[in-house]
Amino acid sequence: MQFRHLLTFLFLLPLCTNAGQPPNVILIFVDDLGYNDLSCYGSKKIATPNLDRLATEGRRFTNFLVASSVCTPSRAALLTGSYPKRVDLEKHVLFPQSKKGINPDEYTLADHFKSAGYATAAIGKWHLGHYPETLPRALGFDSYYGIPYSNDMNHPDNKAKTKAPSDEIWTNQDKFVTLWHTPLVENETIIEMPVNQRTITRRYTDRAINFIEANKDSPFFLYLPHSMPHIPLFVPEDASHPDPANAYTCTIEHIDAEIGRIMEKIKTAGLHKNTLIIFTSDNGPWLQFKNHGGNADPLRAGKGTPFEGGHRVPCIIWGPERIPAGTVSDELVTTMDLLPSLASMIAKPLPENGNPIDGLDLSATITGNEPSARDEFIYYTARGQLTGIRKGDWKLLSSPGEKKETLLFNLSDDLSESKNLAAKFPQQVKKLVKRMHTLDQKIEKQRRPAWNTQKEHPWPAEID
Repeated sequence: MQFRHLLTFLFLLPLCTNAGQPPNVILIFVDDLGYNDLSCYGSKKIATPNLDRLATEGRRFTNFLVASSVCTPSRAALLTGSYPKRVDLEKHVLFPQSKKGINPDEYTLADHFKSAGYATAAIGKWHLGHYPETLPRALGFDSYYGIPYSNDMNHPDNKAKTKAPSDEIWTNQDKFVTLWHTPLVENETIIEMPVNQRTITRRYTDRAINFIEANKDSPFFLYLPHSMPHIPLFVPEDASHPDPANAYTCTIEHIDAEIGRIMEKIKTAGLHKNTLIIFTSDNGPWLQFKNHGGNADPLRAGKGTPFEGGHRVPCIIWGPERIPAGTVSDELVTTMDLLPSLASMIAKPLPENGNPIDGLDLSATITGNEPSARDEFIYYTARGQLTGIRKGDWKLLSSPGEKKETLLFNLSDDLSESKNLAAKFPQQVKKLVKRMHTLDQKIEKQRRPAWNTQKEHPWPAEID
């Protein structure tokens, strides 16, 4: 074991010595992207040449899971390395009228990078609370620019909102872009309302490029959570297509093009040998919106469900001389593992006296051929109810509520979760149910409170 750990250490050592400083990290987190929505993941309709290039020059993960199938809990898990239940944010999503958010006492990815001397910025969708105490600058980021919750939500109370996208809205984007009374925030102040969603993806990229330029001579961590392809879908005129059947395709291809701009900036700034780019999604696709939503094939279902289509998402990690080029990993990795793994990859250990987390250090799996140390994962419903567990290739789902149904799948030969083996393997069901409750009870005992308030938000309903 000691020899194995020495090999891991020697393999990871170049991550921190290259170019005399630890690597820059860019974490791109899109919203509601399906497993089959990139050409490098099998899409026949959507062309994503820039992300395909990241995959060709880096590593593509096929067994990458998010901790929740909806926005807020998934983002909480990403930033804290913890199941959403552990940080009291497992019960669906926050709204403009919510008086709750991530606790500023939580130790986040940004806190850790900042402790290592990194410049930090969050640019994009936050959705972890919109009070000053819960916005990015209270959670380790030096600056914030973006939409504080989902782009289909209305300030201040989410009333009178347009409930669904439509083909008419897509074909008349300039006319309908103001239907959503959604704010654009800089640090803790609304600077535009309603935000022009036609240009927001490009403006996020502009800000990201400016941040990279300003910090090119020192290490930086950029968190870039795009607001789309969460509905409503909007793109600039030069990225649009008149046929609404292509609405989702245009949106993904526009995001891909903007990622290409960031890749070009990294290259021209001479940072390509000392930068890691991680691309993934907060959950699976919102299938009910058809041409305004994505595709999770060959996985079952999508956003809001505990099936693979809700939790298994694309993940690409790129880093020349750090990440093996042109490789594919089938090892089990989750968003929760990024905090401890990145801490290892920048040679800055997590605090020894910190709060317990659920993420594992999988740096040797991400950068090399070490088998994943993760062999189990708990599933919660979109409302935070315990509903399943994965152990190795076995996956159990036990639906809560009156209509109880036990599902058992072996994902090694049934990725689409179509063959229920529960009746055939009752002992396996019994064992998994016991383990599921044991893990959940441990998390419940260690639950940390979210931030709560009874105060009214200081943001005005209108701005000048």
